[in-house]
Amino acid sequence: MTEVAEMDSAVVGNEFELPESWRQVLAGETEQPYFAELAAYVAAQRAEHEVFPPRGQVFSALAATAYQDVRVLVLGQDPYHDNGQAHGMSFSVLPGTKTPPSLRNMFKELNTDLGLPIPDNGYLMPWAEQGVLLLNAVLTVRAHEANSHKAKGWEKFTDAVIKAVSARPEPCVFVLWGNYAKKKLPLIDTERHAVVQGAHPSPLSARLFLGSKPFSQINEALVGFGGEPINWRIPDLKA
Repeated sequence: MTEVAEMDSAVVGNEFELPESWRQVLAGETEQPYFAELAAYVAAQRAEHEVFPPRGQVFSALAATAYQDVRVLVLGQDPYHDNGQAHGMSFSVLPGTKTPPSLRNMFKELNTDLGLPIPDNGYLMPWAEQGVLLLNAVLTVRAHEANSHKAKGWEKFTDAVIKAVSARPEPCVFVLWGNYAKKKLPLIDTERHAVVQGAHPSPLSARLFLGSKPFSQINEALVGFGGEPINWRIPDLKA
C-alpha cells in the first residue's frame, strides 16, 4: 500500500466500506489487491485534487438500492464532474442542483413516453427506492476532468456488480444506453434477464434517444416478469 494510503488508512477504510447488503456478495472483489490499490489511488487523488462525488457518497447507489431489491440496473459511465452535481448515483443530482442536459433529455422522454410532467429537480432517489440501481461504471472523477479516473480499477469492480446482479435468480432489466454501456452486454445472462439498449440521452445523441420509449419498455419487461412497473414520476420539490 502507498504512503498516502497508510497516512489516510482510516479514511480509505470508511470511504470504501460497502453497504451491508452488498458486502458479502462483493467480498471476492474487495479482498483483491486491485481494490486496495484503487482505494489508495482515490485517497491520493483526494489529497491533491478535488474529487467527486464527495467522500462518503461513492457507494450511494449501492446504499440506496439493496442487492436483493434490484429490479432495474441503469448503467452510466462516470460521475458528473462539475461542482455540486455528483452524489454517487448515475444521472441523479441532489435537490437544488440544476438538472444536467442528459437528465433533462431523460425527463423529456418520460414526458413523451409515459406522459409524466417534467420535474423541477433531478433527484432520482424515488427510482432507487423502487429497485432501480443507478450505477456508474467509474465511481469517482477529478473535478472538471471527465473520465479522469478511468482504467484505475473501478471498471473491474462495477463489472463485478453487474455480474452479481445477473447471477441472482430474480429477473432484472438492464438498461444500456450508448456504446460504452452496450459493451457490458456479455456480463449479463440474457436468457433470464431483459436488456433495454439504445442511444445515450446526452445532447450528442439526443435525436436517437428521444422517441425510443425506454421507460415503457422497462415497465413492460417488469410486468412480463410478473412484477410491478416502476413509477417513474419524480415529485416536484417546490410547493
